[in-house]
Amino acid sequence: MSAIVASCVLRATGTAAFLAQSSSRANAIRQPWRMAPVVATRLSSTTTKVANDSPVTDAENSDDDSSIYTREAESLEKLESKFLQTMRDRGFLHQCSNIEELDKKMKDGTISAYLGFDATADSLHVGSLLQIMILRHLQNSGHKPIVLIGGGTSKVGDPTGKDESRKLLTEEDIQNNTAGISKVFEKFLAFGEGSTDAIMVNNDDWLSSLKYLEFLREYGTQFTINRMLSFESVKQRLNREAPFSFLEFNYMILQAYDFLELYRRYNAILQLGGSDQWGNMISGTELGRRCEGAQLFALTAPLITKSDGTKMGKTAGGAIWLNADKLSEYDYWQFWRNTSDEDVIRFLKLFTELPLDEIAKLEGLEGQEINQAKIVLADEATAMLHGRECLGQIHETVQNMFKGAGQSTDSLPRIFVSAADLEGDGKRFADLFLDLGLASSKKEARRLIAGGGAKLGETKIEDETGSLTKDDFSGGDEVVLRAGKKRAGVVEMK
Repeated sequence: MSAIVASCVLRATGTAAFLAQSSSRANAIRQPWRMAPVVATRLSSTTTKVANDSPVTDAENSDDDSSIYTREAESLEKLESKFLQTMRDRGFLHQCSNIEELDKKMKDGTISAYLGFDATADSLHVGSLLQIMILRHLQNSGHKPIVLIGGGTSKVGDPTGKDESRKLLTEEDIQNNTAGISKVFEKFLAFGEGSTDAIMVNNDDWLSSLKYLEFLREYGTQFTINRMLSFESVKQRLNREAPFSFLEFNYMILQAYDFLELYRRYNAILQLGGSDQWGNMISGTELGRRCEGAQLFALTAPLITKSDGTKMGKTAGGAIWLNADKLSEYDYWQFWRNTSDEDVIRFLKLFTELPLDEIAKLEGLEGQEINQAKIVLADEATAMLHGRECLGQIHETVQNMFKGAGQSTDSLPRIFVSAADLEGDGKRFADLFLDLGLASSKKEARRLIAGGGAKLGETKIEDETGSLTKDDFSGGDEVVLRAGKKRAGVVEMK
């Protein structure tokens, strides 16, 4: 147990009464399906069974809003495979096709499962972290993860949850994005040639070589427009009367075909993903059954939102990127440190590997002490992505910045300006806040200044159109710009 965790537990376990409460909480965390009324408010889920040649009911269209933790409580309690137990206990489950049969297969031996990531940007953001954690738990449970890079499907664009068509990417864009997102997986998964080592594949390897007429004749008959129109993601797009191109409409067919191809090439029998992909995933299990007689499975996790209803992975300052060249270790740590009181325990279960009994003890913290749980969350999440060695510098910077010590700025985001940039009128503060990632736009930077939340060192910036000049450096070579109480960056003059 880390020193911070130990400190939290020491504060939190001062009385026998609290120890009894902690034991109760630990038991509840290990058996969340016994708390169905609470969990059901967060996770609306279903389990769908595949049998013989019967079509799988699209869970998106189910009128039953109850959680998988209530609808399948008996099946969940009987789970024996380590992976599904982990998914259940830490709150990852949303939908699953034939969970009892999947549990048997995972208990009896090693299976291969995959999860897809389209190359729509040159870095994944924290909204994808839940899916990466699922792959990590899969490997730690003795199974083989397959990371599918959507080099082919990125040429089409996933329409799920979008009001308009995605911008079409060039071949060069997709290649650059593929290189950018691929490197993060090595921080969470062990790659190699062993039976449980992860592999990374690209669906462009088979999708780009498909012959259109042959593909339509062989697989087009396996999909009906009636069924495709019944998916909730499609209905929402059509109900909003938003244009829905034929190109995008093909995305679900290509995703289903990916599952078939991965089964044929790597014996992948399980697709993992977010709940918004359920319809496409179930189409893949059906295609595998019809074309190969294969029993394939689909398992989804809930789409994570914060307690205030906002989407996970985005902040007022922009996306929380996973690549260090797009977001500093310090800013990543601060993102987790700023988690709300209502979310911290849930996020500890989802985004760290802290044992559930330790999380149960942290759940007992109240008032200001809950901040200790947030520090544990920030430390564990940051260490997993960037390495534990960066935490010392982050803690020192936090202490120096917010507790009155000297000014260590090594772990802060940093930009460079030349002396020439600062001549005359200098460089506008709004531009600098944008360049440092302390604001997502110049307009937001000006609002920050107007609201009194922008500082140069400890001095409030009063003028929305003000600029940084050489005089502001007071003979030094760097200054600190602050956005609010917890975010800062360095401008260094070279």
